[in-house]
Amino acid sequence: MSTTDHDTARTADRLTRSVAGTVTPRPALSLLPTYAAGKPPRPAEGLTPYKLSSNENPLGPVPSVERAIASVDTVHRYPNPGAEQLRAALAETLDVPVEDIVTGTGSLGALTQVISAFAGTGPDGVPDEVIYAWRSFEAYPIVVRTAGAQDVPVPVTQDGRHDLEAMAVAVRDRTRVILLCTPNNPTGPALRHQEVVDFLGKVPRDVVVVIDEAYLEFVRIEDPVDTLALYREHPQVVVLRTFSKAHGLAALRVGYSIASPEVTQHLRKVAVPFGVSTLGEVAAIASLEALDEVNSRVQNLVQERQRVRDALIDAGWNVPDAQGNFIWLPLRDHAGDFAHEAGLQALAVRAFDGDGVRVSIGETEANDRLIQLCKTYTRTS
Repeated sequence: MSTTDHDTARTADRLTRSVAGTVTPRPALSLLPTYAAGKPPRPAEGLTPYKLSSNENPLGPVPSVERAIASVDTVHRYPNPGAEQLRAALAETLDVPVEDIVTGTGSLGALTQVISAFAGTGPDGVPDEVIYAWRSFEAYPIVVRTAGAQDVPVPVTQDGRHDLEAMAVAVRDRTRVILLCTPNNPTGPALRHQEVVDFLGKVPRDVVVVIDEAYLEFVRIEDPVDTLALYREHPQVVVLRTFSKAHGLAALRVGYSIASPEVTQHLRKVAVPFGVSTLGEVAAIASLEALDEVNSRVQNLVQERQRVRDALIDAGWNVPDAQGNFIWLPLRDHAGDFAHEAGLQALAVRAFDGDGVRVSIGETEANDRLIQLCKTYTRTS
């Protein structure tokens, strides 16, 4: 057969395979839910639009961080491979060994490292299992199933809290990872330290327990979880944190995990090199140097959160304990309708069909408009 004939045959074979659809993704992808990012607000005549759908910090970073970002003139160079300068700053701030910190693209990137390292499909072809509360952060099932593992969602209680008793009962031989989200996104309540201590006493020591603290700085309860104490006492505990929320750096995607060396040695193997950009590293370090200002802004948002929640409760709404920078309205089948009505008021909120609506705490005018909407909203049949 001539070269031309070979080329013709290869082309025909390629066309046949293309028509037959033999280029297919992994089967796990067919089981993935689609992540629905918060949508921007729709314009409405005479109203300033506000985005209350993504739990962003409406105050942004503190001024010194903005100046630090503006000073970066090395965007043509690769960043530090493992954000070494940021890890050193975090180690000093948190009083933990620098080896116990692994950075990632937001806390979600750090979580992906954990799942990739510890959960997937076993050598026998049977998926490992990952337990988490539900409803909780909607990226959890995506990350778990992408890794080839099986997610085991455990329903939250009626008031939006983790059912730790039920989660402990759900642990089986195939359980590799458990995810605890505190405060829980999107329902709001935070875990208490003693209940997590009790929970860890029921979990085998070879099961990784991830404590996702994306909204840590907003917690105002008695006996909050002291995750740094837990990670020091329990080598299986991994703490996740981020600069996206309290620090107002969501666009720069900077997060990290804190864990014992027996965990971090594996996380570094699956971490994406150069995962934190130079801009992100510089901004995060500058924000750590301005923690008093950051915490002052957080306190302003906490006060706004309490004002909004009190107003809605006075108006007859059921609003679970809110410990993040958002509130949860358990509207169930009316979630979509409420989101539509909010949209008519130029407010973008996050509806979870069949469950409820999460509303971020935003600018004062936005919060006032939400309160007014809730006072006049009538549920459709």
